[in-house]
Amino acid sequence: MSRTSDIAVRTGRPEDAGDIGRLLHDFNREYNDPTPPPSVLAERIRELLSGGDTTVLLGGSGPDGVAVLRFRPAIWTNRLECYLAELYVAPERRGQGLGRALMAASLKVARDRGADRIDLFTSEADVAARALYESLGFTNREGGPEGPITYFYERDL
Repeated sequence: MSRTSDIAVRTGRPEDAGDIGRLLHDFNREYNDPTPPPSVLAERIRELLSGGDTTVLLGGSGPDGVAVLRFRPAIWTNRLECYLAELYVAPERRGQGLGRALMAASLKVARDRGADRIDLFTSEADVAARALYESLGFTNREGGPEGPITYFYERDL
């Protein structure tokens, strides 16, 4: 699908669900977050891919990185919004441009699907991810660099 610094990134297919489930499971385990087993995640990914509002990108030969994009109709325009639900690169592949390649491909896919904005969230402690996102023009400031900090809130139901 795309190459950044000779790093291949491709669109995930249902037959990639096992690898996607493994990567997402490893992501949550690394950060001590609860996670279903890879096989359960793989089945859920198959369902999401068949629904049409989710795109998964895989990077590296392992694959060694994953980006999960979710699309929804926008309120303020007649276009789509894109939510970067997950971005993960295996620890041994970090610092080699794989995350940047996945992000470049994510931005292209979002534009190609007709989205006019993309949003994401990350932890304040994830300095490397924040640096990547900010280097690509993402901001957590409302209205520009001098605006107030924006916050993401969540709650289990």
